[in-house]
Amino acid sequence: MSAIRDEYEQSLVSVVRELDEEQRREVKDFAEFLRARQVVRSKRVPTFEWQGALRDLRDKYTSVELQHEISDIRAGLK
Repeated sequence: MSAIRDEYEQSLVSVVRELDEEQRREVKDFAEFLRARQVVRSKRVPTFEWQGALRDLRDKYTSVELQHEISDIRAGLK
């Protein structure tokens, strides 16, 4: 697996070397943006704020019926 990673990194370095200085700065900025976004995503903890939001529909629909209703809404049928 390390060999595949090394090959990929060499390929990326090769492409970056062909860019002019301004494009290299853009690549660096974008890579830093991706790294920062990755850190933010990995630190998010689920809140489950939605838990119990459909409690009032418990007696009206089964879980399967709710899934069908949601599918219909997403498909624009309702």
